[in-house]
Amino acid sequence: MHEFSIASGLVEKLLDFAEKNPDKKIVEIRVAIGEFTQIEEEQLSFCYESIITEMPIAGSRLTIEPILGQVACPHCSYSGLPKYWEGALSGPPVATLECPACGKAAGIIAGEDCSIKSIRYVQRENASVDR
Repeated sequence: MHEFSIASGLVEKLLDFAEKNPDKKIVEIRVAIGEFTQIEEEQLSFCYESIITEMPIAGSRLTIEPILGQVACPHCSYSGLPKYWEGALSGPPVATLECPACGKAAGIIAGEDCSIKSIRYVQRENASVDR
């Protein structure tokens, strides 16, 4: 379950931001998660919520922006959505690196994202800043 380590890294960055900006209260963090990362949104959200309990960023909301996978085939010049494997025992179909047009190996051109897009915060009332 790599979602826990990703959520932990995210929380570290947010705590660093909160420490450097004590006059700001984080209310939302928006992250982009690519289809080829194999990160499950529900698990990431659960891990995030579990970790932030009783921290300065408790109560903040994690918003996940899914990024669709895109592949390019060097054999037939196809570029677009990947072929999906429908045979998974559970969960949604899995994106593959098989070209949907010719069946040969394709390369990823989009969908490997795992990044912070934005941090939304509000100014704390009566905040005193000692810098």
